[in-house]
Amino acid sequence: MKAARIHRHGPPESLVFEEVPSPVPGRGEVLVSVHASAVNFPDTLIIENKYQFKPALPFSPGGEVAGTIKAVGEGVQGFAAGDRVIAVCGWGGYAEEVLTTVDKLVRLPQGIDMESAAALVITYGTSHYALKDRAAIQPGETLLVLGAAGGTGISAIELGKLMGARVIAAASTDEKLALCRASGADETVNYATEDLRERIKALTGGRGVDVVYDPVGGHYAEPALRSMAWRGRYLVIGFTAGEIPKLPLNLVLLKGCSVVGVFYGGFAKAEPARYDAFMQELVGWLADGRLRPTITAHYPLERAAEALRVVADRRATGKIMLTTALGRGD
Repeated sequence: MKAARIHRHGPPESLVFEEVPSPVPGRGEVLVSVHASAVNFPDTLIIENKYQFKPALPFSPGGEVAGTIKAVGEGVQGFAAGDRVIAVCGWGGYAEEVLTTVDKLVRLPQGIDMESAAALVITYGTSHYALKDRAAIQPGETLLVLGAAGGTGISAIELGKLMGARVIAAASTDEKLALCRASGADETVNYATEDLRERIKALTGGRGVDVVYDPVGGHYAEPALRSMAWRGRYLVIGFTAGEIPKLPLNLVLLKGCSVVGVFYGGFAKAEPARYDAFMQELVGWLADGRLRPTITAHYPLERAAEALRVVADRRATGKIMLTTALGRGD
């Protein structure tokens, strides 16, 4: 099989597209033929050895794929060759085949296309867990999404609207904000040309926002925290800006608000039954058309380095997808 692999930690250009032996599933393992693999920001971190998980070299990045089961190892129950699945593999997904375990599989109903399925877990799963569990967002509350035009941000807009929130989307260009409005945002803020705090104050009549969804970090974090309403919840998703902000805790005290960490991988490991229930709800929403992942770019697997560079440079809008020859029907 062919795979895009990293032999030495480094930037996206370090990926090598090469022929490697096809994996053989061992006991409890499943081999998935990949149709589509999502490109996510954690992929840029894992290849530079900056992520929580540190696989041994050489390896392929790629934490979520959709495809069909090619083979199962001894002791595997509930899945068989030919089954359509999403695999939340963590890494290994930038390849024509990926080896994983049953606990990382989600059964994929007929009628859901592979690319939409591959776009579901990391971004939509994170946002679903963040808004439903960590923020307990309620209909009528106001949600501010930072970095709103990225894959994670768009998922937060769509899920926020699905849960009944009023959504304010913040991004750095008018083109990005147009995508946010197309995805359901009620209001937008261009934080490259507008004062974020003053704009939020105007949009909320001085009350502030109930929930901040922040995958960016950096210097937008403090003005967003200052824009919180009483009993607000500030969701810490990630730090795509590269800088981990130092928040003044006196603001948390004065606003009676909460700063809440969102670690979706930790949730999946610590609470597998609830994780599965959340995932089944997401798949159901995808199946009945209430969720439609915004896929804005498609790259063949052999151009994985180019796709990852777009994400690393924060030029991505919506989701970027890699497709194999099998996924393209070549």
